[in-house]
Amino acid sequence: MKICFIAPADNYHTRKWCTWFQSKGHMVDVISFTNAIIENVNVHWIDSGVDVQESDGKKIKYLLQFIKVNKLVKEIKPDIVNVHYATSYGTVVALSGIKKYVLSVWGSDIYQFPQKSIFHKMMLKYSLRKATYLFSTSNAMAKEGRKYTNKPFEITPFGVDMDLFSPKKRNREEDGNFVVGTIKTLAPKYGIDYLLKAVSIVRHENLNIPIQLRIAGKGLCEDEYKQLADQLEIADITTWLGFVSQEQAAQEWSNMDLAIIYSSAEAFGVSAVEAQACEVPVIISDVPGLMEATALGCSSMVVPRMNERALADAILVMYNDEQKRSMFGKNGRKYVKEKYEFDFCFRKIEQLFCNIIDNS
Repeated sequence: MKICFIAPADNYHTRKWCTWFQSKGHMVDVISFTNAIIENVNVHWIDSGVDVQESDGKKIKYLLQFIKVNKLVKEIKPDIVNVHYATSYGTVVALSGIKKYVLSVWGSDIYQFPQKSIFHKMMLKYSLRKATYLFSTSNAMAKEGRKYTNKPFEITPFGVDMDLFSPKKRNREEDGNFVVGTIKTLAPKYGIDYLLKAVSIVRHENLNIPIQLRIAGKGLCEDEYKQLADQLEIADITTWLGFVSQEQAAQEWSNMDLAIIYSSAEAFGVSAVEAQACEVPVIISDVPGLMEATALGCSSMVVPRMNERALADAILVMYNDEQKRSMFGKNGRKYVKEKYEFDFCFRKIEQLFCNIIDNS
């Protein structure tokens, strides 16, 4: 099978899709507005003259690249075209005149983008209407997407490499500390400020609990959150790890006693899946995308979002019940193995691609 992905080549998820399909003997090309190398994959970079971090107004330049995209697809002659991200890439392909393609929605394109203005909403509707097939990583995001289209979504969740994300990666010395943490972008929607406040409550109301907080990730709110940790007087028990690789993330999750993913919005809980694969119990917020990614009440505790008191109480419950933590951890890995194992998830996508080609 010859596959053409139209997606940001520097994104981890794009790389994961490309690497898996290439490893199974498929020929893979990527058309991207970001310049990056993916091993054994043909990356066709289109310099749009705009950076991915720039404003929506400047990203209008993306849309002017539809002729180049159409030309490249004709040159590549793929069996299947899979566009990732409904807006920007999705809109460009919608304008390009390519007749048959799969559109994979990612999250912010469905949740945040259409809320910006009526123009943004119309752009999303247009992109969804022009696509032949729609993929979503979660049922929750598909439900949100159906506000803008009547077309069905195939559910294609992000899988996790269970050899990489494994309890075998735990190498922490038993120091008696209770280590909690998260691995997320340092941005408002991921609830890092509420996590800091909750840990502060636990620490100051329970001086006997040897709690330690580890936070991995970079983002625009980094300085703000570090200042908040100082104000809450928990800077001495908080470790800021910065950006971590997948290998480092696996080790960090494995060395935690409790993982906390406390977002106010989440298309699908990849972090929760990774933590569970490492046999670590998780606390999550009551966001549909997160709740879909865990075995509720069996591997995860669910806490109302944006409520530091409720989160602190949940942390205390888990601290005081070591047996529950152990049970949740084991249940979590079993749950991920059954539903979100890496190869299982991509085999499903591969079969969907084959079905689409056969029906052409």
